[in-house]
Amino acid sequence: MSTTTLKDKKAATVNTDIATFIGKIFSFNSSLKLHHWHITGKGSYSQHIALDQAIEDLLDVTDRLVETSYAVKGDLEIVIPETKNPSDIIKHAEDFFNYSETQRELFAEAFTQAIIDDLQEAIQQLLYRLKRLQ
Repeated sequence: MSTTTLKDKKAATVNTDIATFIGKIFSFNSSLKLHHWHITGKGSYSQHIALDQAIEDLLDVTDRLVETSYAVKGDLEIVIPETKNPSDIIKHAEDFFNYSETQRELFAEAFTQAIIDDLQEAIQQLLYRLKRLQ
């Protein structure tokens, strides 16, 4: 007879979803670096610097989210999806911002919600810089 409860199954599903989200955050950050390496032309310096700042901010956020999630949920099986250089960096960042909003429900604690806020703030700062500071 199995001792796995519905609550245990839900927790395992949430942990898998959190691990998937974290892998996608890491992949998104790596995609910014790929784009960063390919920037040329008018406004390239400001884009280069904007991407560097976002990459640094997102790396910190990712580390905090992983460590906090491990403390709250236990070990996670994080897999980083294939990462490609985005052809439209602004759309790519906007899409990831929207995706991150759909993942908020995975994090019930106020302190993990604050980390998601920091993630979204970093993306919004990147979008501001990419759109306005050319």
